[in-house]
Amino acid sequence: MEHLIKRKFLEDLKKHLSQKEMSLVIGPRQAGKTTLMMLLKEYLEKKGERTLFLNLDFEQDKPFFESQSSLMNRIKLEFGSKKGYVFIDEIQRKENAGLFLKGIYDLNVPYKMIISGSGSVELKEKVHESLVGRKRIFELNTVSFEEFVNFRTAYRYEDRLSGFFSIEAHKTKDLLVEYLNLGGYPRVILADTLHEKIKVIDEIYKSYIEKDITYLLRVEKTDAFRNLIKMLASQVAGMINVAELSSTLGISIQTVKNYLMYAEKTFVIKKVTPYFSNVRKEISKSPMVYFTDLGLRNYSLGLFGRISLLTEMGFLFQNFVFHLLQEKWRYESASIHFWRTKDRAEVNFVINIGKTVLPVEVKCRELKEEAVSRPLRNFIAMYNPKEAWIVNLGFKKEIKIEKTIVKFIPFYELI
Repeated sequence: MEHLIKRKFLEDLKKHLSQKEMSLVIGPRQAGKTTLMMLLKEYLEKKGERTLFLNLDFEQDKPFFESQSSLMNRIKLEFGSKKGYVFIDEIQRKENAGLFLKGIYDLNVPYKMIISGSGSVELKEKVHESLVGRKRIFELNTVSFEEFVNFRTAYRYEDRLSGFFSIEAHKTKDLLVEYLNLGGYPRVILADTLHEKIKVIDEIYKSYIEKDITYLLRVEKTDAFRNLIKMLASQVAGMINVAELSSTLGISIQTVKNYLMYAEKTFVIKKVTPYFSNVRKEISKSPMVYFTDLGLRNYSLGLFGRISLLTEMGFLFQNFVFHLLQEKWRYESASIHFWRTKDRAEVNFVINIGKTVLPVEVKCRELKEEAVSRPLRNFIAMYNPKEAWIVNLGFKKEIKIEKTIVKFIPFYELI
């Protein structure tokens, strides 16, 4: 069923099939990696290519990963010395996966490897180091708003979504409320009733805590980890104070830091750091936290499917705009920060692209006029950016402040 939701990611993977490097697909548990691998396998077989699919979660496939020679024997049995495509799923289950794969790659065999793994610390760090120059990483997140809307409108407006968003404003808002509530896990989107959706997100959440966190990270205090996720969820887009988290949770500061790192490496949260150019004036280095999937964030607070008004969704909308900005600058070396001064003036996002900065303010409102907040005016006065954006629900206009063009942008224009 899952492949009914078309993922843009599939095209990126297809383009990389002709490269010798390994294609390494990483991302949160249940984001749809296995489904994508299966679709890719199907695509290759239709073209008459040979494929082999191995999964480290399957008992019968485990023996092939005991040594490099066992894996090579299994592949040779399938392809002989001819070209073939080897799919390996759940590679994070393999101890020292990076070195294991490096050894295989360096044999210079005519096989293209497509490998996937849920985000474990092991995967991100060790595989990364061992496979320098031998792999390209593809990071698959849960279903994006664009993919969600295309799916929900049966792909009728696929090539003209911006038209749909501006003409069908009411429908767009309904879809936005649904997405901000339930997030983008494929199985959640495909479940028919809210009751089923809750069962699915519950299972995803539990399997994340029980499998990834307990098994991979040897975290003994899963309750403390759960409570940390809950606390982060309740202060999305707020600055996090490690000492405060430590005393509330009753665990050491170092443990809080480790848990935050685990949550980020397993693709549950993303940390955003402050923007500095005058370090003395701007506030300390506390980061902010955003969630990779809003459904998971809401579920951890018992709010999944229960937020009905856009007016109650300010922080969720801000988290959502963060996703849109990330996606927009995905292939450029841009970094996203926030700006906050000692007297608490704050600009939600500052995008640093080379030597230019772009401040972005987020308003989960129907703006009627071109009001610009004092913090954004302060930022403009200090840094003279070429442009500043105010992302909102539907108002569009441009004005000038000094030399800066201030653009009021409906959120869907970022897609």
